[in-house]
Amino acid sequence: MKALLVLALSSVCLTAMAGEVPTDVAKQQPAIEEYTYSTHLDIAKVISMSEAPNVCEVVPMKMEYEDSHGQRHILRYSMMGNGCSNG
Repeated sequence: MKALLVLALSSVCLTAMAGEVPTDVAKQQPAIEEYTYSTHLDIAKVISMSEAPNVCEVVPMKMEYEDSHGQRHILRYSMMGNGCSNG
């Protein structure tokens, strides 16, 4: 009977601990959001931006930022590379 009680309590503890792990991981890495022209941006602080390569074509870029509520976001967007000449 004691063994059954110990087994039941340990399974409840393990289940409770397992439920907490994914929420901590999700808070550390925000989901990547795709930019569209209708996207409302609330950028209070830019944390990092990818550097545009020296190519003459549209390239994918990423920007990580904090909004006015302190939440982090990663935004994926497209821009023209730095390799085009004007002449």
